[in-house]
Amino acid sequence: MVTKKNSTIRHFGLLGFAAIMIFPFIFMVSTALKPQAQIFDIPPSLIPSDATFQNFQDLLRIDGFGIYFFNSFFVATITTLGTLAISSSMAYAFARLKFPAKGFLYTLVLAGMMVPPVMLIIPQFLMSKYLGLLNTHLALILVYICMTIPMQTFLLRGFFEDIPRELEEAAVLDGASKVRIFRVVMLPLVKPGLAVVTIFTFLYSWDEFPWANVAVNEESLRTLPIALAFFQSQHLTQWGMVFAGAIFAVVPVVLLFSFFQKYFIAGIASSGLKG
Repeated sequence: MVTKKNSTIRHFGLLGFAAIMIFPFIFMVSTALKPQAQIFDIPPSLIPSDATFQNFQDLLRIDGFGIYFFNSFFVATITTLGTLAISSSMAYAFARLKFPAKGFLYTLVLAGMMVPPVMLIIPQFLMSKYLGLLNTHLALILVYICMTIPMQTFLLRGFFEDIPRELEEAAVLDGASKVRIFRVVMLPLVKPGLAVVTIFTFLYSWDEFPWANVAVNEESLRTLPIALAFFQSQHLTQWGMVFAGAIFAVVPVVLLFSFFQKYFIAGIASSGLKG
């Protein structure tokens, strides 16, 4: 039985962990709002005495920054949509349909989760070079979709398996096809799972660095993580601008999570993540 004292200790503990998690973001915002002369003040202060948005203005004046942001948003959005379409279809098939070699094929899908992405960079590079996809966004999108499909299929399969079969049988009696059952009956019932997949996939493709650094060398095609890495080396002493760029990189992810928060929490609380 949880006593009032234990509940208070638990809440203070959670507040402490929350403070630890949020401190880097507070420091990032504080540094981005400081003039260059105050960034290395001793002792440091989290609240700038002379806050300014000049770092953001200087950042937006840099040629190409808007293009880098658009590149990341485009790649992450197309990757997320592609992963949602493919993984949801595969998860529904593995959870509800009967077909030859079903268990073997699902084992192959799970095997894809066990290979570290960094081990696949060389094969991915050689295949992309053979297909003429290097220095294109398609090289990023296809690889990201392939890398995220196994995990997202595994997650969504659990959600589909939890749906009562009576609903599916009722739809069959009404004359609905498998495609219509999947689209009209099943997908609306797994919205929490789709929210989890959306957030995880978007976050992965938005933040991914190693493959994007290898596959894309043309400056106009760079995504934001690569651009920020080069930007930091070019403006190493202008930390205010660097942190302002980091804030621009964080904002879309925060907005996405805020939009899907209700479904995401429901998905975490359900049995879908248990497989």
